[in-house]
Amino acid sequence: MTELDLIIDFHKKAERQGPGSGRDTLKALGFMDLPAGSIKVADIGCGSGGQTITLAQNISGQITAVDLFPEFLEELDQKSKKLGLEDKIVTLAKSMDDLPFPTCEFDIIWSEGAIYNIGFENGIKQWKDYLKVGGYLAVSEITWISRSRPKEIEEFWAIEYPEIDRASNKIKILEDNGYTLAGYFYLDEESWVKNYYEPMKARFGTFLERHGHSELSAKVVNDYKAEIDQYFKFKEYFTYGFYIARKDS
Repeated sequence: MTELDLIIDFHKKAERQGPGSGRDTLKALGFMDLPAGSIKVADIGCGSGGQTITLAQNISGQITAVDLFPEFLEELDQKSKKLGLEDKIVTLAKSMDDLPFPTCEFDIIWSEGAIYNIGFENGIKQWKDYLKVGGYLAVSEITWISRSRPKEIEEFWAIEYPEIDRASNKIKILEDNGYTLAGYFYLDEESWVKNYYEPMKARFGTFLERHGHSELSAKVVNDYKAEIDQYFKFKEYFTYGFYIARKDS
């Protein structure tokens, strides 16, 4: 197994592959003035679909759930069938920068913690074509929540994701690209710890056993332990911001 194979195996049974909660998903949805009747949603970078399920349970319409990795989509298909939501969720294995959608297809484009894969500005520009005029974009994106930061965390994110920025600058990018902000909030500590890191830590032992405590599986676990330590060390400086914006034209 490659390291990527191990990472997919580690995460595929998890409810979420990043920070968030059903409460966050519903809060973001609450900023939208949606049309009556059935709507169409694309959930891009859906992973195993924690937020997809929440959306399906709270809207009238159909969700196209997109992820690059079929293993995550198989998990989502199983969950949707178990919950009787298979008619509301259609899965699609595709890269988020190579989507087959017609223009003006969707009332909502959703993406929790995934747009960084192609970059915030690039993503909102590309995906805008698939959104109806008056439709909504909802994305969570790593965001600075302080004016100044320690050099260590500045340098880390400069390498990992140079597009990290304060919310005001992210909102300006949205407005410069034909969107109007409908709402913004940031994810609290519970969305990171209770819903992502604690379940992650609970999986470490069985994951290592499943892979015979191999050197590569130990590296995966140690990398995530380092990520958790970094979050607790620097959590006052960054989090995910949730941006909800309406397409103007």
